[in-house]
Parts: sequence; C-alpha cells; structure tokens
Amino acid sequence: MNRPQVLITRRIAPLVSPALWQQLEQQATLITNPTDAVWSPSTLQARAAPCHALISCITEKIDASLLAAAPYLAFIANVAVGYNNIDIAACQARGIQVSNTPNVLTEATADHAWALLLAAARRLTEADRFIRRGQWQPSQPWALDMFLGADIHHRTLGIYGMGRIGAAIAQRAQGFAMRVQYHNRQPSKHAPVGVEYVSREKLLAHSDFVVVAVPYTRESHHLLGHAEFLQMPRHAVLVNIARGGVIDDAALAHALQTQQIAAAGLDVFEGEPTINPDLVALENVVLTPHIGSATRTARQAMAELAIHNVLDWLAGQTPRTVVIHQA
Repeated sequence: MNRPQVLITRRIAPLVSPALWQQLEQQATLITNPTDAVWSPSTLQARAAPCHALISCITEKIDASLLAAAPYLAFIANVAVGYNNIDIAACQARGIQVSNTPNVLTEATADHAWALLLAAARRLTEADRFIRRGQWQPSQPWALDMFLGADIHHRTLGIYGMGRIGAAIAQRAQGFAMRVQYHNRQPSKHAPVGVEYVSREKLLAHSDFVVVAVPYTRESHHLLGHAEFLQMPRHAVLVNIARGGVIDDAALAHALQTQQIAAAGLDVFEGEPTINPDLVALENVVLTPHIGSATRTARQAMAELAIHNVLDWLAGQTPRTVVIHQA
C-alpha cells in the first residue's frame, strides 16, 4: 500500500490530544472536514474515492453507493456506539472492517437519560419557559398547584434494553429507591442485582417511567407506537436516548396530545435534525438535539478511541472495538 489516506468527515482534531493527532498524521495522509457541516452524498463520495480508511459520525450515511465510489476503502471507524448509519451487509460483502466507540460514553449517556427523566417528570422546561416569557407576575405570584409534577422516589422504572447504558441507568435508580424492571429479547448479563426481567407487556403496563435504550435495527424500528402507548399508564413518562426510529414520533405526539401518557424526554428523533412539528409544539415534552454523550470527557474519549482504532488497523492489528472483523 502506498501512504494510506484517511478521510475524517467531521472536525474532531480540537477534541483529541495533540500527540495522538500528530501520531495519526505521521501514519497517514489526512483528508479532513474542517467544519461540522454534513457533506452531501456526492461530496462524501468524491472525498472518499482515494481513501483507505474513514472516520465517520452517525450523520454520514455509509451505504453501497459510497462503498462503490471508494474502491480502496478497507476500514471504517464510526464515532458512536451505534452504527445504523452504516450498511453492515455491504461492508461485510466487501471485506471492510468497521469499529465503533462503546463503553466510553456509557456514563454520560446514562446521566443524560436521567436529566431528561427528571426534567420531564418535574416539568422543568415548562417552568423555565414560564419565567422567561414574563408570566410569573405579582398577579400570579405562586400557587400550591403550580407546575405539579410526578414523584420519582419509590416509583417503578422500566428500562427497554439492558445493555451497558441500560445497566448504568438502572444503577442510578438506586439513589431514588426505585423498583427497576427491564425487558430484552432475553435476560441480560449486564443487569444489576435486584433488577427484574419482565415481559414487554408488563414493562409497559407497570412502569411509571420507561427509558428506551435499545440499538436501532430493522427489528426495533417503531418498537413503540400507538398500540404500545395505549398499554402504558396515563401518568407514565417516556424517555428515549436510543435512536429516533425506535419510536413512532407521530404516534408519540398523538399520545402526548391526548394525554394517553403524561410526558416525554427525547434526545433522538426520526429524520433528525428535522423534528415532527407536533412534538415541538407540545409543552409536555423535553427536547435535546442528540447530545446524550455530549460531555467533554466522553466526546474526547470517543474521538480518541476512533483514532486508536484506525492506528491499530494501520499497524496490522485488530482494532480495539471492532464490529466487523476482517474476513
């Protein structure tokens, strides 16, 4: 191989240590995106054409057409734990290795799930907007029933998806003396002691709070929709820190509008950054722009892990967190 070329689709250099970035520069010619703008498919294909490795984010669609335009591409390092933006079957057919960045974002994402849960349960964003709009006036100074929210302590938390992030969310529930139950396709080795494995039906019907933490696959598309929201208690709060397509956003908006469930906290959306306008119009939903892992520590660790995976591959070693091994 001539000097390898590595395409980096996002501005990640400021996040990583100068020494690590210099090491990557010494090992490969870098083609970088100096901004956070998402390249068009045609631009991405043109940039990828001469490259041997690619460092991508979840906003880049790595599909068969991109792979066809990049005949030398042999390794993809995705800066995310999920990789539903990548056509895994097409990569396997080409013998392209793929890596992700698990573990390093677990705690930050679990923290964000709890931030959304607390904000939705206690109506914090509604109260914040109330003050900012100048509605807290001497004529309406305070009332006993002002912004009444939901208790969290001693309630039941249902976690849909008990992987590493789900387990970290469950551990935090201990501080609120909550009963915790979860549903997976099968019992999970990650489940903390005392967390109960239950059926999907029991999870939905008997949880005061439901946090969705499953990977996005064809099987998990619209895992929760009209039928599932009808099974949930009317006081239930739903939190999604997984992927947007896991929940039918139109059905969720209807459930919130009709008070079929009480509130929601969402970090991910179908078709993001475009968001269902019915969700945006609602007061009883907390919205954040896919920032579940957005702490300085976690994002630096994600970017550096992706680079380490590329360096491992360049050295002929097995990348640290490989999803698809070399055939």
